[in-house]
Amino acid sequence: MAPSAIEPVSTYPERDGLALEELSDDIDAVNVLKANMKKEKSMLEASEFDAEKDKTKFRQYEEACDRVKNFYREQHEKQTVAYNLKARNDFKSKTRAEMTIWEAMEKLNTLIDESDPDTSLSQIEHLLQTAEAMKKDGKPRWMQLTGLIHDLGKLLFFYGAAGQWDVVGDTFPVGCAFDNGIIYPDTFKGNPDSNDPIYSTKFGIYSPGCGMDNVMLSWGHDEYLYHIAKDQSTLPPEALAMIRYHSFYPWHSASAYHELMDEHDHAMLAAVKAFNPYDLYSKSDDVPSVEVLKPYYLELIDEFFPNKVVKW
Repeated sequence: MAPSAIEPVSTYPERDGLALEELSDDIDAVNVLKANMKKEKSMLEASEFDAEKDKTKFRQYEEACDRVKNFYREQHEKQTVAYNLKARNDFKSKTRAEMTIWEAMEKLNTLIDESDPDTSLSQIEHLLQTAEAMKKDGKPRWMQLTGLIHDLGKLLFFYGAAGQWDVVGDTFPVGCAFDNGIIYPDTFKGNPDSNDPIYSTKFGIYSPGCGMDNVMLSWGHDEYLYHIAKDQSTLPPEALAMIRYHSFYPWHSASAYHELMDEHDHAMLAAVKAFNPYDLYSKSDDVPSVEVLKPYYLELIDEFFPNKVVKW
């Protein structure tokens, strides 16, 4: 008999999946904007400031920045050491659902896209775009799979997360001083850890060179999926790093917290940097055929997930 999804008996409150995805898209838009702003241009390059007389796109970015800043204010105030310890304990104490990777993709598709009235791509199509871009570039099979599944941790939003703030957004270490390389660093003022005599120091509960494996990152969809993949897949360390650190922008894009790295982390950082462009820039108007591509990716899933049914 083919494995099928098993939902837990207990029910979780209904959540607005579309609102989560709109926020997630805004966060991506701001990260893209930040990355583009870093690219210095030649003096002789043609001006671009007036290339688009309709400033709609710029206004959209401004609005995105406002929404994103409000989100980060809440995230930065609530992501404390105490909360992160509780979140990890909750994760280990129960199984939220049991289903295959493809069923999880379909579940995410339903939860997020069911209330979307426009013709935007579905979640599965977005995931396939990322994986297909990697396949087109000849990346390893395990990396293609990583691209396919890297956002499945967003299921956490529907399985007991406190809100949007502990699911999406850039991640950062807790238990030590909040680095200025984190987006909107001024919004940490309301976080009690910023005044803690230990947590507010440069290294806090860590030590130089302790290794990122020993650092507690803010809880969210990255960390959630990382623990699932680490325990239930044969994906290599580079893939696990791509999953765990793809939202850790202070580290892979702003060079923050490098003093905590050990030798192993340098190779992991290179892997995350290789993954990042596919995460941010693979969305396009080309709609992949789910049914045509499904057999290839089912085979890929089976290659790296020994047990078809995954505990979520």
